[in-house]
Amino acid sequence: MGKALYRKYRPKTLAEVVGEEQVTKILENAIKEKKISHAYLFIGPRGCGKTSVARIFAHAINDFKYELEDDYVDIIEIDAASNTGVDNIRELREKACIAPSKGKYKVYIIDEVHMLSKSAFNALLKTLEEPPKHVVFIMATTDAYKVPVTITSRAQTFTFKLADTKTMFDYLKDVCTKEKIKIDDDALKIVVSRGGGSFRDSLSLLDQVSTLSKDGISKELLINALGLPEDEKLNLALDSYAAGDLAGITDTLKDLLDSGVKPEVIAEELINKIIANPKPEYLPLLEKLPEVQAPFPEAKLLTAFTMNLQKVVAAPAVVPKPVAAPKPVVKPAEKPAEKPVEKPAETPVVSEKSQVLESKDFDWEKLLDAVEQESKATATFLQQSAYNFDGKTLTITPQNKFAYNGLNKDTHKLTLEKAVSGIKIVIAKPGQNSAKEDPLVSKISGIMGGAEEVKNSGGEIPF
Repeated sequence: MGKALYRKYRPKTLAEVVGEEQVTKILENAIKEKKISHAYLFIGPRGCGKTSVARIFAHAINDFKYELEDDYVDIIEIDAASNTGVDNIRELREKACIAPSKGKYKVYIIDEVHMLSKSAFNALLKTLEEPPKHVVFIMATTDAYKVPVTITSRAQTFTFKLADTKTMFDYLKDVCTKEKIKIDDDALKIVVSRGGGSFRDSLSLLDQVSTLSKDGISKELLINALGLPEDEKLNLALDSYAAGDLAGITDTLKDLLDSGVKPEVIAEELINKIIANPKPEYLPLLEKLPEVQAPFPEAKLLTAFTMNLQKVVAAPAVVPKPVAAPKPVVKPAEKPAEKPVEKPAETPVVSEKSQVLESKDFDWEKLLDAVEQESKATATFLQQSAYNFDGKTLTITPQNKFAYNGLNKDTHKLTLEKAVSGIKIVIAKPGQNSAKEDPLVSKISGIMGGAEEVKNSGGEIPF
């Protein structure tokens, strides 16, 4: 049985580490110049190589040859998640005083150090304040903010990062060549995307799919094997959302769910798409999509779309824009008149840029178009708002405080005033006015076996 890819291709030297040059170069220079600190703190997301680099560095400063299965008594690994108590750290302190057996240093690698209790941190601090010359601590954490500043201030801190898409693609492409794995570039891009920048996760996934076909792994084969939603359907769901098309959204989501794709996977793929292409109209979805998980993930997926969509469906249907009256042409008199002839008043022409709206022809969609030509930021705030127009006063009710504060700034107020004429504008606080409802919302109830439409008695759109 062959070794798992993530273990087979785990780096054994600092030079073999990919994508963390901002860390490895400094550590290599420290070894060359023999300037070894007594404490290091490695910070970064899971799977980015913190522990691997810690092991490599521990072996390098002791001149030990690094093998994955070796077991040097001078290199001690501690999982802080299962050794959180003060007694564990006190035991560490007692053993730290004992000189190393073979190497120059006794190295303690403490993984997930943020999991230590407060009393354990205090005990560790005493050792960091007066460390034995032969002891080196390498602490790793995914949550640096949970590590007390008294600890971080006494350690050299290095920040690790997940690999970017190109770096990971080139790396996996090389692994595929070495392992004789036949996989299309489009399929490999899916592996890169699903790996999330983690070498460990990406190699594990590549290992998993490598046996799908000896003749070659296509994008379609990989999508079916992993149970991923079709890219086109995801795009359609986002397009329908941006267009305020509730029927299109519900049909597309139903199609995805009926094909056997889990709602959690749909949400994850949508999040990745929005992050990769963060259009303003997609951003409200990010607030709810991370919540799509058990229990009732299907209902939460629908809620993520429909609750944020209320601002879109509150707007009336788009009507054709009125055509501005042309300027009357005044022909010159054939004979000079004895008295000056007054020219007839010209009909004012509406500028395409400003598109001033009168109360008699007010339309929300026209207002959005006019504002967007002046300021996309103002238009974005309006898209996050409900409205009410009584013929004289336009009351705009933002869905959230961010949009409310934005529309109350002078620059955005001025943009609104330029877009309307003879209409009083009132920016209401979120929750003061109820948004208009759309009968399409009720259609959602039939998708997942019946769901009640959520209404807020205070008129505030929930989010």
